[in-house]
Amino acid sequence: MTHFVRVENGEVKDVWDTPPKEGVGNNGWRNAVEVRPSIQAGRQGYTAHRFDLNVDPVQIIWDTYEISVDERKAGMKANAGFEFQQAVNQQARNPETFDAGAIETARQAMLTKQAAIDAATTHDALDAL
Repeated sequence: MTHFVRVENGEVKDVWDTPPKEGVGNNGWRNAVEVRPSIQAGRQGYTAHRFDLNVDPVQIIWDTYEISVDERKAGMKANAGFEFQQAVNQQARNPETFDAGAIETARQAMLTKQAAIDAATTHDALDAL
């Protein structure tokens, strides 16, 4: 996707995905492109972007970072807890159809998922869950 950046005194002031009415080359507007390397989902993420103003078009560069197994496990366990909370909320919405057994089933499912997550020691093991 083409972007447009407005640069003043060596600093990016605006980034647009539509052409500026002044046109590129006027009032500090320049063409820009994103440089976004591929990442492995669940194993890497993107950091905040930075700009290379020394090239034309300007590059909006996204660096990557590694997600540790422990960080990923924490997120997966939080998701399992969220699923349980959704089950509780669903039961709490209507006292007429409240089913304590459904909550216990959801709790057991969460505990089983969290135990499997705790037992995993690699990204490959987490991928298999």
